[in-house]
Amino acid sequence: MRTVEQRLLREVPSLRRHVLCSTGLALVGGGLTVAQAALLAGLLADGFGGQGADLRAPALTAAVMAARALVTWVRGVLAQRAAADAKRALRDLVTGSLRRTNPLRLAAGRHGESATLLTRGLDALDPYVVGHLPAKAAASVVPVVVLGWLAWTDWASALVVLVTLPLIPVFGALVGMHTARRTARQWQLLARLGGHFLDVVAGLPTLRAFGRERHQAAVVREMAQAHRRATLRTLRVAFLSSLVLETVATLSVALVAVPVGLRLLGGEVELYVALTVLFLAPEAYAPLRALGSAFHDGAEGVEVAEKVFAVLDAEGPDRRAPRPEGRLPVPGGDRVPLSLEGVTVRYPGRSGSAVAGVSLTVRAGEHVALVGPSGAGKSTLLALLLGFVEPGEGRVAVGGVDLKDLDAEAWRERVAWVPQRPHLFAGTVAENIRLGRPGASGAEVRAAARAARAEGFVAELPDGYDTVLGEGGAGLSAGQRQRIALARAFLKDAPVVLLDEPTAHLDVRSEGEVVRAMRELMRGRTVLVVAHRAGVLPHVDRVVGVAPPVGGVLVRRAGAGAGVGEAG
Repeated sequence: MRTVEQRLLREVPSLRRHVLCSTGLALVGGGLTVAQAALLAGLLADGFGGQGADLRAPALTAAVMAARALVTWVRGVLAQRAAADAKRALRDLVTGSLRRTNPLRLAAGRHGESATLLTRGLDALDPYVVGHLPAKAAASVVPVVVLGWLAWTDWASALVVLVTLPLIPVFGALVGMHTARRTARQWQLLARLGGHFLDVVAGLPTLRAFGRERHQAAVVREMAQAHRRATLRTLRVAFLSSLVLETVATLSVALVAVPVGLRLLGGEVELYVALTVLFLAPEAYAPLRALGSAFHDGAEGVEVAEKVFAVLDAEGPDRRAPRPEGRLPVPGGDRVPLSLEGVTVRYPGRSGSAVAGVSLTVRAGEHVALVGPSGAGKSTLLALLLGFVEPGEGRVAVGGVDLKDLDAEAWRERVAWVPQRPHLFAGTVAENIRLGRPGASGAEVRAAARAARAEGFVAELPDGYDTVLGEGGAGLSAGQRQRIALARAFLKDAPVVLLDEPTAHLDVRSEGEVVRAMRELMRGRTVLVVAHRAGVLPHVDRVVGVAPPVGGVLVRRAGAGAGVGEAG
């Protein structure tokens, strides 16, 4: 846990500032606590002694108490702001990592777990930042301040506090280790529940078609019950830890109070000293009791932080290495040549290579089709050109310049990508098309739809371009979704077009519409298209066969019928 907490402070600068501020305010609060105890003891001792009371003493005591309350309030406000800043920083890190991750790999992951992490998961940092970190800061300075004043006032009582003070963290650690294991189990069940529930919702039509929706409802119910049981077990341990710490702290205070009371009766100490000791002894244990009570919240926050770092580490150690800025070289205007030079890609968790030793050159303005069996690595080659994947060996070049030396965002501005299964968001048709160029006017959106052969079916929708689509394009057929994706590419008007099996899963009529739109889109651009169907091949200049598992590339001229030659 300590390693995760150290990394959390390193990754989120606002948390480091929060810890420093909390420690400083805790130090001020400790001083005010000592001052309040001394003033109250003096006030009560003078009253019992029958001496004339100084009118300034009550006012000063009230001022110290108000200052102590103000410090507590400021700590709370700063902690809330730090929690919000930390969650925003970690969300930015995770979403940035997911944005840079190869979408082809991401699609195979558990979206529900990522959604749970970014929402309910990161919310667990609130009690960690608001409760655990300030309690840890107070526990590191307040007992020292109080113990120092006790030693100055009554060294015997200070010695008892010094001996009994370590009992609280010892018992807290014993219970805390068990709490950490329970919390990890609770979070694991929550992540599984969120992921499985999203998968069930996404696949509900299929489940209903096979009559398995009731079974999956029972599975979700059982997973929810397992999470409920784990949560209750974790809370039971947390309440047990509070009981243990409160008992130890109460007994420790009694070990201080009883001797000082007997010494007061025997005349060995003054009333002022006895009262000061009685006021300060609970304050010495209070920060450690608060830290023990906040340990459960801290354990859950650290567990979430560990999941965040697992997502970030999956991207690689150089995920935020500075990349040189630069403009994409465009030889001959917007006609951009592309090349893969001996590239090899290995995905984590897979024994073999996705592609191995592949070399391929696409001349500026050339149209090239990639063909081959499923799993040969065709989509991976597109991911390489998009910068979603970095080769383990070899290099990807754009206009003769290594892609890793270019600004990724600037390069993707020059590329239009149409995946095999384009994702449409819950929004209007126009908003989904405008994803290609967010600032496009309504006329430009309609022109792009017209070029993509989408204007006809859009006009038949209830509200035309203002028709709200469901998540994933619910309400449209596969061919219509594909033409919306092509409209995005038309609207972007990029010099490089990458098409990943755009006619897959389409009927003959839809395929014809998509091919005609593709032919228009390819005109005057550098195009690399993954094709499983022959309808695309007559419109390309060259066909490249990708063969697993070595990843060798076979090249022939489309339509030439000449022999096949090696080029990999």
